[in-house]
Amino acid sequence: MTQETPQPTGTTGPSRHAQRLLARARAFDARHPWVWDGALTALWTVAALVDAAGGWRNTARDPGVPVWLVFTLSLALTVPLYWRRRHPLAVLAVMACAVLVSDASGAFLQASYLQMLPLFHIALSHPPRALLVSFALLLPPLVTGAVRFPTESWDQRVVPTLWAYALVALLGIAVRSRKDHTAALVDRARRLEVERDQEVRLAAAAERTRIAREMHDIIGHNLSVITGLADGGRYAAAKSPERAAQALEAIGTTSREALAELRRLLGVLHDDDQEAVRAPQPTLADLDALVTGVRKAGLPVHLDLPADPPAQPLSPGAQLTVYRVVQEALTNTLKHAGPGSRATVTLTHTPDDVRADITNTPAAGAPRPEQTRERGRGQGLTGMRERAALYDGTLECGPLPTGGWAVRLRLPQKDSSS
Repeated sequence: MTQETPQPTGTTGPSRHAQRLLARARAFDARHPWVWDGALTALWTVAALVDAAGGWRNTARDPGVPVWLVFTLSLALTVPLYWRRRHPLAVLAVMACAVLVSDASGAFLQASYLQMLPLFHIALSHPPRALLVSFALLLPPLVTGAVRFPTESWDQRVVPTLWAYALVALLGIAVRSRKDHTAALVDRARRLEVERDQEVRLAAAAERTRIAREMHDIIGHNLSVITGLADGGRYAAAKSPERAAQALEAIGTTSREALAELRRLLGVLHDDDQEAVRAPQPTLADLDALVTGVRKAGLPVHLDLPADPPAQPLSPGAQLTVYRVVQEALTNTLKHAGPGSRATVTLTHTPDDVRADITNTPAAGAPRPEQTRERGRGQGLTGMRERAALYDGTLECGPLPTGGWAVRLRLPQKDSSS
């Protein structure tokens, strides 16, 4: 799998090209770490062997150290660097042993300062306690050299070297902190992106559910009314052509109303259509028109509304909930109650809640509604319950003991206006 090199932003000129080259070098090193490790090891090995050819005597305390030992120690101080990133503590331990022999013999090879490389990687990738182990490995060679060849004071021999090692460790800690901070920012950005995508999906699912519920209420109710009108017109055509014409006119009116509602609902889905029709949603004032349409479809409906308006008016959303529940209940009555049935819609207001009771009673001698009800998926009842739950309301529905069916909606008054 190939990795895309991140392109730095917010910089211009030479700095941008330098960052781009650095990013490419890091990406290449991540794919082929052995190239950089091998090149660095080879560089320091050649430098150490060149110094072992004779230059080491310039800093040696005992120039008589055997040459073979100097070459062996030079290789011991450079070859392990190849594994410094994968096993820095083990590399430092091997190098510390070579430095101990170097200082104890008096060679004092300058390659001993290469211990700073594995020390940096220990601070970069290991817990803080590993630094204590590292300094425990670095200190014995310094003390041994200072004790065996006391040509310099401790302040000149031991302390400056320890300070150099401490600065390298602090550099590794600083780089590690920056990397951890960057990784935390990247992880946070990724989690925020995931959360944003989840919110978008949830919002889309909620919107699909809302649209499906509206489509069900609009199409289901109007088609039921049209079906009732068509059946009545067919029976009236033979005896009373005028009644058939009235039924056809009502079918046309209902169809146009349904089409207008669908256009309004679908029009708001077009983001680029700023002129979409946004007619107001039905309210309690539209219950009379709803009941009139159902009566025209052949179902006698008695509407009982409170004489006085409520002290605390319902919010538009709560009014739409009451309207849709009444609409769905009357639609189900048209579909399942059978001929001769009658319906009653009662709306009451109390200081605590708003209640809508929709009941239907079958004709004398007719079977109970649950016997003639078609077995469906119950999307209408589910939609009514979802609407009620949006306003912390409750919905109860079921057969009546004397026959018929009842739907009871309750919306808390205090929540409906919030």
